[in-house]
Amino acid sequence: MVSENLMTVVMLPLLALMTIAGYYVLIPCEIREQNSRITPRRFIIGFWPFVVSASFVYLLVQSQATIIKFFDIKINSHYTSLIMMIEGDMVAHFQSFATPLLTYFNGFVYLIIFSFIMIFTFLILIFTRNVTALEEFNIAFIIIYLTAFPFYIFFPVTVTGHVLPGVSTLLYNLSPIIDQGVRVVDPFLDNGFPSLHAALSVMAMLIVMFRTNLTRYKAFIVISTIAILFSTIYLGIHWITDLVAGTILALISYYIAVKYRRTILNQPNRILVSIEKKMSIMDQIFCEKCSKQVSIIPHSTHIECPHCGSIQNYHPLTYI
Repeated sequence: MVSENLMTVVMLPLLALMTIAGYYVLIPCEIREQNSRITPRRFIIGFWPFVVSASFVYLLVQSQATIIKFFDIKINSHYTSLIMMIEGDMVAHFQSFATPLLTYFNGFVYLIIFSFIMIFTFLILIFTRNVTALEEFNIAFIIIYLTAFPFYIFFPVTVTGHVLPGVSTLLYNLSPIIDQGVRVVDPFLDNGFPSLHAALSVMAMLIVMFRTNLTRYKAFIVISTIAILFSTIYLGIHWITDLVAGTILALISYYIAVKYRRTILNQPNRILVSIEKKMSIMDQIFCEKCSKQVSIIPHSTHIECPHCGSIQNYHPLTYI
């Protein structure tokens, strides 16, 4: 437990510092100035549904050890053998040029850079008020986790470093703190297929590349995603098949999120508006046509002005 907590204690301050640096380096100055006009209340109202939904799915997936124990699910390891039959020991070549410095660098990429781009992509979509892309990111994130979850329960694939001769689990060997910390989210070290590192990083890259105009962050996330994919193989964790499956999952989830966003969000939005009604959560805005103040339920998306009858679209994160 101490090791698990220590890994979190080390990572969180570092990720916080990187996020602050990214805010000033990767977000254009004019957007930062616009954000200063959003009230904290409106900001919180705007983003909490995204945080709650993504966190719920994340925690569900991380409870797999409890689920396996509760339902007495028998883990069958022959799926790892199937992957070995498909690709052999190709990944072993990635450790033929291993050095301590390269191992530490890839460990940083795998643990820190991956976590950073997931957190920062979410935050940068909020900061830039790109609600459409934020909704697509959230939908794709949930699809990826819910799709991967059954595979991790019923079709476990062990990390390459534990089954292939000549391949070491370089990441886990760096420190017992890392080994214990990783086991919090992957208790049996068999959450291989599909690779979440591949699926989530590629999905985030697609959202940033095709749904935003953030030039500097586009360059950063492309380089980071390539480095993440390499690190998963180099460190003795994933098979190439895992990465291929993860990439395909990213493409499918991105397509579904972009094409069917409105359809998917119809019912959740109704539930959200119903909750806000019951809790009497309201916002006050000014009609764009008659400039009179109007009360609106924050996630109702639009309102008809009672004074002039005009229809006005609204979201807490985009209204200034």
